[in-house]
Amino acid sequence: MKRKFIFCLLSGAAIGLAITLLITIVISLCIGDGGYHPVVLELSDLLGSEINAVIVQTLCALLYGAAWGGASCIWAVDGWSMLKKTLLHLVVCSVFTLPIAYFMWWMPHTLSGVLIYFGIFFAVYFLIWVACFTSIKRRLTRINAKISEQR
Repeated sequence: MKRKFIFCLLSGAAIGLAITLLITIVISLCIGDGGYHPVVLELSDLLGSEINAVIVQTLCALLYGAAWGGASCIWAVDGWSMLKKTLLHLVVCSVFTLPIAYFMWWMPHTLSGVLIYFGIFFAVYFLIWVACFTSIKRRLTRINAKISEQR
C-alpha cells in the first residue's frame, strides 16, 4: 500500500505540473497577443519577478497534483462507506486546492471571488463525482448481469 501511495503522489505531481502547463498555454492562446503568460501578474508582483512566480507556481503545481494523486488512494480503502470516502477525499482536496488557488491568484482576493471559486470547485467536484459514480454503477450492473447469466 505504501508503494502504491508513493506512486500516486509522484504521478499526481507530474499530472499536476502537466495540467498547469497546459492551462497556461491555453490562457496565453486566449489572450492572443503572441506572448506566453505563465503566471498572473499579481503573483509576479507579489514575488518580485516573473521567474520567482514561475518557480513558486511550479512547486505549487507539483504539491497540488501530489495531493490529488495521494487523495485518490482514499477510494481504495476497504471497509469505508462511499459517503466517508467522498467526504474525506473532498476535504483533503479542498485543504490543498483552495489555499493554493488563493495564494497563486487563481481567484480574485475578494469575498465574492472566493465564494465564486468555492462554488465552481464544488460544482465541478460534484459533477465529476456523479459521472464516476454513474459509470461504476453501470459497470457493476453489467458484471452482475453476466454473473447471473452464468448461473
